[in-house]
Amino acid sequence: MLNQKRIAVVMPAYNASKTLERTYGEIPHDLIDIVILVDDQSRDDTADLSRRLGIDTIVHPKNRGYGGNQKTCYRAALERGADVVVMLHPDYQYTPRLIVSMASMIAFGEYDIALGSRVLLGGALKGGMPVYKYIFNRFLTFAQNWLIGAYFSEYHTGYRAFSKEVLLALPLEENSDNFVFDNQILAQAIYFGYRIGEISCPTKYFEEASSISFWPSVRYGMGVLKTSVQFVQEKWGLSHTPIFDKNGRKLPVEIPTDSHAENAALVL
Repeated sequence: MLNQKRIAVVMPAYNASKTLERTYGEIPHDLIDIVILVDDQSRDDTADLSRRLGIDTIVHPKNRGYGGNQKTCYRAALERGADVVVMLHPDYQYTPRLIVSMASMIAFGEYDIALGSRVLLGGALKGGMPVYKYIFNRFLTFAQNWLIGAYFSEYHTGYRAFSKEVLLALPLEENSDNFVFDNQILAQAIYFGYRIGEISCPTKYFEEASSISFWPSVRYGMGVLKTSVQFVQEKWGLSHTPIFDKNGRKLPVEIPTDSHAENAALVL
């Protein structure tokens, strides 16, 4: 617990059995209140290993995609009483040792969202990011900063922390269930004026770490540019998109009372 805030770590998982134990072992458990793993119908024993490690484990009855997995992660954390939610991929690509730093940025009221940037201080290439992915990242980030009128080192990191208030307020149910969810949630946060901070994060690319292949990366990039154009059109009143509608569908969350927070159940 940081500054009297309940901290949750959520792990959206798919075929992560080779890296899960290593990732989980480096989480600073003395300062984290809840750890949740959502398994998106893995083809390996991720869910069984997660349970053996004592992690609060949820298994989707069918594969719902990366964005759909995150929706379940955030809903589960909020229903268990979390005030700050940190998303950590269980593939050991991002170091769990920065969880407390990222959560503190929110718990102490400085930011509403914190991002672990692979690009600040050159961490991406040092960590082995493929050159084509780095170039793709730089192009998309430049285009988004120009279109949206913000300035971030990158929009595509999977290491993020959110305040409870953000996750309850944004119309996340309007977002994609696929990879572009990551970009949509940041575009929404910028559109609605939430404070976003970045911290430099080392990253590791290796055989067991998950990674989007080339053509899914291209489809993701097209989705990113589409989201940015929709942002501009919404700002100028040229069109209306549900993801930028403050009355759009929110996560269907039932917030528990403090006395029941630890035992709150998620119904899928």
